[in-house]
Amino acid sequence: MQKLIINFTPTGMIPTKSLTSHVPISPSEIIEQVHEVYEIGITLVHLHARSEDGKPTYKINIYREIVEGIRKYCPDLVLGVSLSGRSNPEFEKRSQVLELQPDMGSLTLSSLNFSTQASMNSPEMIQKLALKMNELGVHPELECFDSGMIHYSKYLIRKGILRPPFYFNLLVGNIFNAQLDLATIGLMVRDLPSNSHWSLAGLGNHQLAANSIAIAAGGGVRVGLEDNIWLDQKRTILATNLELIQRIHSLAAIAERPIMGAKEFGELGFYNSK
Repeated sequence: MQKLIINFTPTGMIPTKSLTSHVPISPSEIIEQVHEVYEIGITLVHLHARSEDGKPTYKINIYREIVEGIRKYCPDLVLGVSLSGRSNPEFEKRSQVLELQPDMGSLTLSSLNFSTQASMNSPEMIQKLALKMNELGVHPELECFDSGMIHYSKYLIRKGILRPPFYFNLLVGNIFNAQLDLATIGLMVRDLPSNSHWSLAGLGNHQLAANSIAIAAGGGVRVGLEDNIWLDQKRTILATNLELIQRIHSLAAIAERPIMGAKEFGELGFYNSK
C-alpha cells in the first residue's frame, strides 16, 4: 500500500476570524502554521491568500510573501496555490499567481455550486489555466466533485492538455455534488486515469469520515480548516490545524500507513518542472 499523502489546506476562502480565531489569514500566520505541521509531517500544501480585510485575494504580492516564507522554512514541501473561480472570474486574475512558479495549481474540472455561491469554470477557462501551467512547469492539482469531472480529465488527457503524473483531490459532501457514500467514492477512484495519485476530502462534518475511509482504502487525505473548522461532530470544539494533522497521524499509525514525505512526493514528478 502506498504511503499516505497528506494535503494540508490551512485557510481556504470561507473561514474567518469571526468564525474561528484559529484560521490563519495573514501571510505570517499561514507561514507559521504550515511550518508547524511540516515539522510533524505533511506531503503538500494547498494555499489561499487573503487581503488585510480577511477577504480572498488573487494579488501576487500577497501570494509571493506566503510562497517565499514557506520555501524558506519548508524547502522541500510541494507547494500548491489556489486558482479558484469563486471570487475572480477573469483569467488574468486567476492565473497571476502562476508567475511565482509554484509546484502545483488547483484546477477544478467543471463549474459547480456551493451553498452560498458558484464556482465558475468554463471549458475555455479550464483549458487556458492548464496550458498556462504547462508553460510555467506547474502541475495541476485536479479537483473533482463528481465523476463527470473525472471524465472530463480524460478528455483533456487525450487532447494532450493534461500530462502525467496526475494528482486528484476527490471532494465529497458538498450538497450539489458527490456525497460521502462508499459506492460513489469507489466508482470515482475506479474511474481515475492510470498514473494517478488521489486524496479524499470531506467537507464540514464529513472530513473525519472521508479521511478515515481514504486511509483504510490506500488513498491520501486532504485536511485542514479550509474544509472543516470543528474537531467534533456536535460542533462544540473549534479545531486547530495542528490538531487536525495530529489526528491524521494517529489514524495513520493505527492503519500502519507511513506518511509520504514532501520530497518523495515531489520526486514522483510533482515539483515544478522549470
